Amino acid sequence: MSFDSLGLSAPLLKAVAKKGYAEPSPIQEKAIPVVLQGKDVLASAQTGTGKTAGFTLPILQLLSQTQQSHKRQIRALVLTPTRELAAQIFDNVKEYSEFIDFRSAVIFGGVNQNPQIKAIKNGLDLLVATPGRLLDLHNQGHLSLSNIEILVLDEADRMLDMGFLRDIKRIMELLPKRRQNLLFSATFSKDIKKLANSILYQPVMVEATPENTTAEKVSQRGYKVDRGRKAELVIKLISEGNWSQVLIFMRTKHGANNLTKKLLKKNITAAAIHGNKTQGARVKALSDFKSGKIRVLVATDIAARGLDIPLLPHVINYELPNIPEDYVHRIGRTGRAGASGQAISLIDFEEYEYVRGIEKLLGEKLQSETVPGFDLENIPSPPKQERGRRNPNKPKKKQGGGNRNGNNNRGNRR
Repeated sequence: MSFDSLGLSAPLLKAVAKKGYAEPSPIQEKAIPVVLQGKDVLASAQTGTGKTAGFTLPILQLLSQTQQSHKRQIRALVLTPTRELAAQIFDNVKEYSEFIDFRSAVIFGGVNQNPQIKAIKNGLDLLVATPGRLLDLHNQGHLSLSNIEILVLDEADRMLDMGFLRDIKRIMELLPKRRQNLLFSATFSKDIKKLANSILYQPVMVEATPENTTAEKVSQRGYKVDRGRKAELVIKLISEGNWSQVLIFMRTKHGANNLTKKLLKKNITAAAIHGNKTQGARVKALSDFKSGKIRVLVATDIAARGLDIPLLPHVINYELPNIPEDYVHRIGRTGRAGASGQAISLIDFEEYEYVRGIEKLLGEKLQSETVPGFDLENIPSPPKQERGRRNPNKPKKKQGGGNRNGNNNRGNRR
């Protein structure tokens, strides 16, 4: 199937061709026609599936068909959890709207709000925003959401993980009851389904790939290594393999900073991105990584969520995530667009439990080996745990405390 068959206008097809895309991805092929029909959409799509174009292109089409003659009011709102994702979506909107009369802007925290306010005052068709800054500017009287025709919640699962549920509910109260809603999420937890029920009206379900699957062209490998020698092994792999673009995942900001310093001492250009970095520093680090000025980007999960890095060849799990789904999200950043990729996990003794969780989710074994010179001489084999018995070293889950903030009102029915 080609983009021509999806019902998009000539100016949009021209913009798509300029970006070098010939055929739509599965999520684009399924989502674009449905959005053009004005229906609500519930989409299961991870980063790297082409989901941004899946909602951006049809929104541009719908809004450009009924452009306002007077001062432009915000008619489409895209909510995202992070500044990086907001900036990337905005870049996509600008690229795809190059050949139509369309205005858009992006707002997020951590930067001066005055340029953002100026862009809003000049009139907009579409606004990309993080929840906090959106509410700040609304409360200051700088923007109105009373003319919103289309709402997009992108990476809704991460927004809930980051504690944005209350902000999302407040934003919903500011929107017109009659509107089109598009919700995109990599996973569908109980809370996500509850949120979807409160926002969407008779949604069409769209899936890019089966939930919690990994890319077929991603080579997965685990290296057993003592925790204290992980940095040494990373340096060895990057140096001897002459790797030029590597995304490394850490659990903590402190760990990301420390590893970055060790890489720089070994003359491996690197930068860290996490919540304590300024927006300018994060944008520069990502730009330098994409352009090849630095070889390694060290990131925490939240900072890296939503990063779109085309043809990324190497991902390293310096520390395995304790949530198996996060492993899928991490390694899904390589092996995209038909290219092959390599995902390496450094596994110390304390992380064997995480390996079992990942293997259970994937339904397959994670092949692991020891690199010569990094033998685990004094570390015992992983314990064989009897099925049904709880690991005595694993803290008990607290009872209760569930999220009770769900809202089942469907005020947006048309």
